[in-house]
Amino acid sequence: MAEESADSAYHSNGSSLEEEAERMEDEEQERLLSYWQSVGRGHQVDVPRDMAEPIQQLTRNNNPQERQSIPFTVIQRKEKLGDLLYEKRQYGKAKWACIKMKEKQYEQSICLGFMKLMRYICEQNSSGLYLGITIPIVTIVHMNESRSEVTQSVTVAYYLPEALQEEPPQPFDNDIVIEEWPSTIVYSRSFRGITNEESIMREINLLAEILESPELCLQDTFIIAGYTNPAAANRINEIWFLQRP
Repeated sequence: MAEESADSAYHSNGSSLEEEAERMEDEEQERLLSYWQSVGRGHQVDVPRDMAEPIQQLTRNNNPQERQSIPFTVIQRKEKLGDLLYEKRQYGKAKWACIKMKEKQYEQSICLGFMKLMRYICEQNSSGLYLGITIPIVTIVHMNESRSEVTQSVTVAYYLPEALQEEPPQPFDNDIVIEEWPSTIVYSRSFRGITNEESIMREINLLAEILESPELCLQDTFIIAGYTNPAAANRINEIWFLQRP
């Protein structure tokens, strides 16, 4: 009788522990979703409830040591009085998951594009697995004909981890396309803070002034590389100029 009672207490206690863990899990998911929804409102973006699980999964796996950096080779570093002005890099041929966006504001496009890519990274793909974070997440931006402002059409892209380059998992979202980008030489300069039409134009003009021969680069297409997610307050970014093929 005592054994039955102890066994019953054990199962009851085990069950209550599982219920408590589940409750804490749900609370954490709600807290993270609420935070992202709050940040989203600041960018005039609605974060839907079905983003709760991808947000939680991404947050759990977002340890700096677990992020895979996109490999590149440094060709040249230009410094002035000890400060790095820009870096000339070679990026190899690689596959990327890309999504084209065309919202009214740049911030809206990168937030919505990033959320779609998050779903792909967080198991909504043909492998059913979490794919892992790679940095940076990049956004391709274009200039209008007069080169006075960036256009609304942008492409948000995620570099496939090395182990998945040969056979990338296919996205369930038909808006996401796997593309192979050729080997490219870029001129990169870092900057911090928010990325919007104004800050992008400022950084493009700044790097154009610093480069000895900016005419060697594409004049209408640039890349914004983001090393922190769009919800971060003080983002770490780079502006990339692409050398003409």
